[in-house]
Amino acid sequence: MPHSEQFAPPLDTPGAALGGVLRRMRALDAGLPARDGIAVFNRVYLAVTEEVGRRIEAGRFPDARAAITLDVRFAERYLTAVDAAAGDRRPPACWRPLFQLRRHPGVRPLQFALAGINAHIGHDLALAVVDACRSLGCEPADLEDEFDRVGDLLVALEERIREELMPGPDLLQIADPLTHLLGAWSLERARDATWSAARALWALRRLPDLAEEFTDRLDAAVGFAGRMLLTPLPARPE
Repeated sequence: MPHSEQFAPPLDTPGAALGGVLRRMRALDAGLPARDGIAVFNRVYLAVTEEVGRRIEAGRFPDARAAITLDVRFAERYLTAVDAAAGDRRPPACWRPLFQLRRHPGVRPLQFALAGINAHIGHDLALAVVDACRSLGCEPADLEDEFDRVGDLLVALEERIREELMPGPDLLQIADPLTHLLGAWSLERARDATWSAARALWALRRLPDLAEEFTDRLDAAVGFAGRMLLTPLPARPE
């Protein structure tokens, strides 16, 4: 079965479904060591999901049901990867580098955070758009506003994460290999590519073999980028 069909059933109670994924992320936050790579990303993603919930309650999303459905389908992709790793099954290729290197002492917290964002935006979000369209009986174009609003929030959060986890600029930061490694990746470019991928997957929905091949190649490409983001680095001098 193509990956894009795994979460097609409609959400009977979208608000309750959003509450459910928030509870799961909070449980992960409480249960994982703070330095664990999944914990680092989970804290970031929990903050995003909570903020989306607040904005929906404040009426910032004109179509609240569509926004919640997209957000829940998006979160399900991440939580399914967590479940796969916990059950000794292989998560999607985009997530494997983070699970494999989550405790590596040479990988810094900012790398963990951005590698998780890379996997979730670069792969999961495209599939979540298709999942949400199947649930809502709509086209990707009908979700573009919700996609853009969530994407804008992620870009703002990414900027804050970079500032908090890698302060600067100073001479040390300029010389730090982390600066050069992360300078090669852009969330905005990843988001643009994801929207194109979602539209392509939707166009291929009646050609399951091609859709699955496209999804597998996307998964592998995003996983390769994640592996680069998680390159172990020498410790920063004190």
